[in-house]
Amino acid sequence: MDLNLTNKLALVTGSTAGIGQAIATTLAREGTAITVNSVLPGPTKSRGIVDFVGALAGEEGKSFEEYEKVFFDEVRPTSLIQRFATPEEVASLVTYIASPLASATTGAVLRVDGGVVKSAF
Repeated sequence: MDLNLTNKLALVTGSTAGIGQAIATTLAREGTAITVNSVLPGPTKSRGIVDFVGALAGEEGKSFEEYEKVFFDEVRPTSLIQRFATPEEVASLVTYIASPLASATTGAVLRVDGGVVKSAF
């Protein structure tokens, strides 16, 4: 497994998540009647990940599931679910936060990361 590639991806995704968080918090503080929140998904089994990880797994003669286990053992050991989240799991949070049920939630950063981030903040 190319950990250098993984570290580069983590740098990019971490940076963009921080930017999105700052923008959402700033917009939420503008005082409009519109709620603004950030949803930060973690490793998600999107089509791109299936293709990318599938190709890497194939190069090593492994199945997607075998490579996924190695990925979470070596690269994302802090994940509490030890698997990629599904797009449907991420969509469930987005559906809720975009609904009237979440009208009192604004300026929030909501993670769907399977417990990858160890901090509560």
